[in-house]
Amino acid sequence: MIVALVTITGQAQVFSRHILSDKHAMMSVETQKRYILLPIEEKENETTIKVIKDGHSMQDIKVRLATGKPDYFVPLDISKFGKDGKVLLDFSFQGNYRTVGNIEDYSCWQLMKESDTFDTTNREAYRPVYHHTPLWGWMNDPNGMFYKDGVWNLYYQFNPYGSIWGNMTWGHATSRDLVHWQYEGTPIEPDDLGTIFSGSAIVDSSNTAGFGKNAIVAMYTSAAESQTQSLAYSNDGGKTFTKYSGNPTLTAKEPDFRDPKMIWNEATKEWNLVMATGQKMNFYSSKDLKNWKYESSFGEGYGCHKGVWECPDLMQMSNGKWVLICNINPGGPYGGSATQYFVGQWDGHQFTCESKPEVTKWMDYGKDHYATVTFSNAPDGRHVALPWMSNWQYAAVVPTLQYRSGNGIPRDLGIFTDEGEEYLSVKPSPEIMKAFNKKASSLGDACMIEVSGLRRNATIELSNGKGERVVMRYDAAEKSFSVDRMKSGKTDFSEVFPAVTSAPTHGKASRVLIFIDKCSVEVFDGDGKFALTNLVFPTKPYDKLSVKGGKAKIWKLK
Repeated sequence: MIVALVTITGQAQVFSRHILSDKHAMMSVETQKRYILLPIEEKENETTIKVIKDGHSMQDIKVRLATGKPDYFVPLDISKFGKDGKVLLDFSFQGNYRTVGNIEDYSCWQLMKESDTFDTTNREAYRPVYHHTPLWGWMNDPNGMFYKDGVWNLYYQFNPYGSIWGNMTWGHATSRDLVHWQYEGTPIEPDDLGTIFSGSAIVDSSNTAGFGKNAIVAMYTSAAESQTQSLAYSNDGGKTFTKYSGNPTLTAKEPDFRDPKMIWNEATKEWNLVMATGQKMNFYSSKDLKNWKYESSFGEGYGCHKGVWECPDLMQMSNGKWVLICNINPGGPYGGSATQYFVGQWDGHQFTCESKPEVTKWMDYGKDHYATVTFSNAPDGRHVALPWMSNWQYAAVVPTLQYRSGNGIPRDLGIFTDEGEEYLSVKPSPEIMKAFNKKASSLGDACMIEVSGLRRNATIELSNGKGERVVMRYDAAEKSFSVDRMKSGKTDFSEVFPAVTSAPTHGKASRVLIFIDKCSVEVFDGDGKFALTNLVFPTKPYDKLSVKGGKAKIWKLK
């Protein structure tokens, strides 16, 4: 029974609200505008909004609707449900909302508004200058990345309806230089099979799947009661996708079965697939990307098993060796999420690790490097990797609101040998280096520092007038390089954020490259033998540089 029907004052032609109970309401919407802007208050419980058109459910989203003062607004695109602008919104509130008043008094009813635009102007002091970030909302894993016709295509785990994880969708951004990124929308959205978790995309140049020559084929995890694998394809370079009618294409009796990574195996002339499955990786083969044959699994007894294995990648290096990337959460060297890898052989059927089972190799020794995978079809045989620059320990509480999380800078992967073991080398991609081509006389909040001639106990310190600082130390005797962010600025949002992280240098370090952006410090060995990626939140930009035991040059963006 309808308890109350209210036409919101000043919005008579747009919203009519129906109060059904203390946790349930409906709203009739009739608008010629594109968006309904929803007010979000992050401390509130999630509300489920069902979008109904002509009696049919079109979309379900979960949002933290404001009952008091909103933190920000997010757009609900009404235009995609029909030209007449008529929908019914069904609101189901969770938890004890009555502690903040009666449902009819919630501020969200008065704050919702229609609009043809959504303002994405930067409102965040910590938004990076040269790192990719979503224009608004939550972002985690990079996925589905590929290169084609001079364009780098980045897809990512995206919540368009809030800056906390949820409503997983593939957001899309493109770049021609790996520095400047253009938002392209949300080409793969949730459906009845589930929300859209991580996956990969390839350029099907030979039309093996039958979706068209040079079609972009994406494989992703459909996440609902179980995790299954689905396909979608694009014939316009990845801007829009059509979901395959035969989904799901791959299932398994596993509680964690996700993040498919497809690669072309030139030796066997077929596709291979790596799936993260609990604490192991499963391998499959296929001729057509639709029908997959199980080949083998890897992982038992090897590497770190302190958390769930996720986001795999598999690639052949220039020396013929194969590298299996395995992101893990938790279990990182300094707590939380991180990226481990294994070097060995892959014959199209089985991966064989060449290190002893107890050996664990980390791609990056900072706190904020996770879900790292590479672009498919990269030019010149390159392996270009992109990490999510955060940590699951505190990703949802870092001090930003308009958006949360960015990507680390792109990095090219290679391989080197130290004392009989082979390791991944990690270097800033050439496009990033090319962007920093002007010398600067002083430190800025978006710059690169090159320190050469490192001596045995060199220290490098970034600081500001408030006593906030990041201290880096090279210990030649211990063959280590450390980054101390204990007093780097805002740290009280998480007790595990203050940290000192340290990487092995694999021999003498003579030169380091330090990339500073609004909220990050990334350190790379000049020869690629170590990397440390860390977030920082100084209340004032670091404007002082002190180097003892080396010579520094400061470079700014061109």
